[in-house]
Amino acid sequence: MTGFELPVALFLLCNLIVALLAAARGPTVADRMLTALLFGSTGTGVLVLLAYGGAGQMLVDVALLLALLAAIGGIAFARRAWQRGRDD
Repeated sequence: MTGFELPVALFLLCNLIVALLAAARGPTVADRMLTALLFGSTGTGVLVLLAYGGAGQMLVDVALLLALLAAIGGIAFARRAWQRGRDD
């Protein structure tokens, strides 16, 4: 543990706040889905950094679950958009 984990986690949290503002302005559903994927990947990074910084190893399990849910959500959105494109 180098002490560098917590400032990086704080930077990533600030990144998520900016992404939340961008999601509120997003004109399309795809923009909002990309923001949700950003929340999944960045949230995973924040949780792993916090676990490594000393908050507990259970956060790694939560981070893995968040990454899995983000991936499944992205796949479901892509499949739905693909099917909608074929029907048009």
